[in-house]
Amino acid sequence: MSAILTFWHKEWLAAWRNYHILILAVIFVIFGIEAPLMAKLMPDLMKLALGDQFSIKLPQSTSSDSWQQFYKNTSQIGIFLLALVFSGTVSQEVSSGTLVNLITKGLPRYAVIIAKYLAAVVQWVVAIGVSFIITWGYTAYYFPDDKSPHVWLAIWPVLLFGLFFVAVVLLGSTVVNSNYAGFLVAALVFASLALLNYVKAVKRWNPIALVTDNLDLVRGTEKITHILPACGVTVAAALVILGVTIWTFNQKRL
Repeated sequence: MSAILTFWHKEWLAAWRNYHILILAVIFVIFGIEAPLMAKLMPDLMKLALGDQFSIKLPQSTSSDSWQQFYKNTSQIGIFLLALVFSGTVSQEVSSGTLVNLITKGLPRYAVIIAKYLAAVVQWVVAIGVSFIITWGYTAYYFPDDKSPHVWLAIWPVLLFGLFFVAVVLLGSTVVNSNYAGFLVAALVFASLALLNYVKAVKRWNPIALVTDNLDLVRGTEKITHILPACGVTVAAALVILGVTIWTFNQKRL
């Protein structure tokens, strides 16, 4: 445990010096502000864009539109930003040789992977949490309606998906000695899960449901029990992938 904590401290210093924390903070704060603002301004923007010739009356924006934008940002940009930021977290250190002295002095190899995993997960949870709270506050102010009764329920699957996605990024960065390997592997896995979602028999078990069915949870048109199988698969897959990553790193020549 002490070895993990030691390397954990090193990871946070590196994240600060490499501006990873700042990048995630700025982007996700923008997400939090942008989602309700876009929902609020969209009807007016459409009128300006189409001019007087547009005679169809647009429906008023609701809180549901704000949350739709939030989860769109999270699943289409935020999750890939996470992968990009941590893409070279292992391969970069292996290439530069910075781990050799630490390993030869007795640092267990598993401590490296676990510390990196936990540091990335915490940054993901904090970034999403801050963005969510900002979105919730502005949405409640702009749209005081009853269109989104379960806003707090829908965020947990996103956080859970992050546990899986970080594990995938780490595995890619460990297997391939490239600074973009983690991102490419994660993008490939995400695309594969998206395609797999078209198979009706496995849809409820597909981890991607955790970042695609959130709006239904917010609106109350779908219950959390609908994606519980996907939650179980996601946690199990994250643990297996993390284990494979540790085993691969143990075999890797530094």
